[in-house]
Formats: sequence, C-alpha cells, structure tokens
Amino acid sequence: MSEVAPLRTPRAATLRKQEHILRAAEQQFARFGFEGVSLETIAVNIGISRQNLLYYYPSKEQLYDAVLDDVLQSWLTGMARMAQHPDPTTAITEYVAAKLRFSQERPSGSAVFTREVMTGAPRYAGRLAEQVLPHLQADVRQFERWAREGLIQRVDFTHLMFLIWACTQAYADLAPQFALLLGKPALEPQDFTTAQSLITGLVLGRLKPNAS
Repeated sequence: MSEVAPLRTPRAATLRKQEHILRAAEQQFARFGFEGVSLETIAVNIGISRQNLLYYYPSKEQLYDAVLDDVLQSWLTGMARMAQHPDPTTAITEYVAAKLRFSQERPSGSAVFTREVMTGAPRYAGRLAEQVLPHLQADVRQFERWAREGLIQRVDFTHLMFLIWACTQAYADLAPQFALLLGKPALEPQDFTTAQSLITGLVLGRLKPNAS
C-alpha cells in the first residue's frame, strides 16, 4: 500500500511571486475592469511570460477571483476582530482605522471591488453572500450584546455597518475628487487621520447611551 505524500507548503519565493502578480493584476483590474484586461497585459506589466503567469493562475477568471478574495479577506479580518472585542469604543475605533488604512494603502483593491459590486457582482455575488453575510451577522450580534449591556444605544446596526463601509471606502474610491477639492495632488496621511477621527467620533457619538 503506497503512502500518501504530505501536503507541501508553498515556498517563500512562490508566495512572493503570487503576491507580485496579485498586486499587478489588482492595479490593472482597477483601471480597466475585468473585460478590459488580458493576461498578456498583466504578464508584460510585471516582466514575465504569459505561460509563467498561467502556472500560478490558470485563467483570468481565477486571477480576478484571487484579487477579490485578497481584498475581501482583509476586510473580513477586521470584521471578525470587532465581533470578538468586549469594548465597543475600542472595537469601533480600531475597525474604522483599519478600513481607512486599507483605503490609504490599497485604493486599487477597493476600486476593483467597487467595480464588481456596482455592476451587480456578476462574477462574485455568490462568494460575497457566502463570506460577508456571516461576518456581518456576527458583528450585528455583537452590537446587540453591547446594547443589552447598556454600553451603546440601540440603532439599526446593519445600516450602521453599511455607513461605516461607505464612509471609509470613499477615501479610496473618491480620493482623487477629495484631493482636487482640497487643492492638492493627492490625499495626505493627515487627511486620513482627520477622517478617522471624524468618522469614529460621529459613530461613537450616535451610539453613546442616552444620546438624543
């Protein structure tokens, strides 16, 4: 009876190459959308052959899904942490900070995600419902626990999460417009710090027990 070979952990060089391909693909999909990008374009952009790229991602669809998965996983990690935190002030502050940090550091990731959702998520709707909904429900349950403990005021917590997403992602999706209106070539770190303070303050102010 032959032995089953153990699963091999990807080598560091392989992981780095996959990360490099994902980031390049993310930027291309953000600018041109799924239909406007080819594997050849992505390969040329990072200086490898199309065949080499196919070794890591066998199709454009798989590469596109991998880009969206990578973006979504970052967001879901923050949602999971909030659902496990005992203190609402710290949890909300850290969550808003993490979402804005992603908007600052990876606006192209947000752009790919927004493009997909704005067209009705034709390639990603199933995965969105499967992965996001459980985390959203867990966060809402945590808000409900905080409300029962008298730590926050009860509001529609699902729409509160929508509001946080909209405000934080706007600093990626609308960053060029915001910068233009601020009279600068691009948003600066201080702009994200200001946004974080304001968004966090507005949310916590609305949730303050006995707030009018």
